[in-house]
Amino acid sequence: MKNTKLALALTFGAVLLAGCKNGVNGDLIASSGMSAYNAMTLSDADVKSLSNSSCKQMDSENQLAGASSKYSKRLKKIAKALGNNIDGTAVNYKVYMTRDINAWAMANGCVRVYSGLMDMMTDNEIEGVLGHELGHVSLGHSRKAMQTAYATLAARDAVSATSGVAAQLSQSQLGDLAEGVINSAFSRSQESDADDFSYDLLKKRGIKREGLVSAFDKFATMDAGRAKSLMDSHPTSADRAQHIRDRIAEDK
Repeated sequence: MKNTKLALALTFGAVLLAGCKNGVNGDLIASSGMSAYNAMTLSDADVKSLSNSSCKQMDSENQLAGASSKYSKRLKKIAKALGNNIDGTAVNYKVYMTRDINAWAMANGCVRVYSGLMDMMTDNEIEGVLGHELGHVSLGHSRKAMQTAYATLAARDAVSATSGVAAQLSQSQLGDLAEGVINSAFSRSQESDADDFSYDLLKKRGIKREGLVSAFDKFATMDAGRAKSLMDSHPTSADRAQHIRDRIAEDK
């Protein structure tokens, strides 16, 4: 516990010192540092509350596909195949109308996929991608990402880390919090575990796993032409595609 607290103090030190230049007083800095530490121990209820508010804020800032749109109809079919519950948490699927290529999930079961991604993927490939995102939720990665994003916000804005945390945040802060979660960089092991979760989920639900392979193949092509993609990671998208191919071959 002491080592964890020390590590957090070092991590947020630069942020707090930057605040000094803006006239933040010493008492506020000390309070902020403790908030950052406490944020890393937020309860499941608070993490879900923050996720609910952050997801709601993101929905307000983006154009949602209408119920009658081709995107919503496709996603409804995909959601039925994947299921609307993950470890007892209800899953809520929606489409953002944007050319951006992305998909993400939060600890409260909020799953969002961008129309740009749907335009380049088949239904089976989207099932594989969203299975991966659900893996982050089930395996606790999304929870940790929210804790980290809130800890960063707490250090920057000196907000408290007590019960009812979501109610303390402005719309701007909720937007920043959501962006922090969406842009989280997962570790190699987390990404690999989420890949395997998706594979197992697809198999359990009777869904073809080949879509997960071809999705990674498409990301690999994107990797070759740009610095970063949705599934930017280590190992590479090509390696991840091969891992799924190997698993499919082993199952035959």
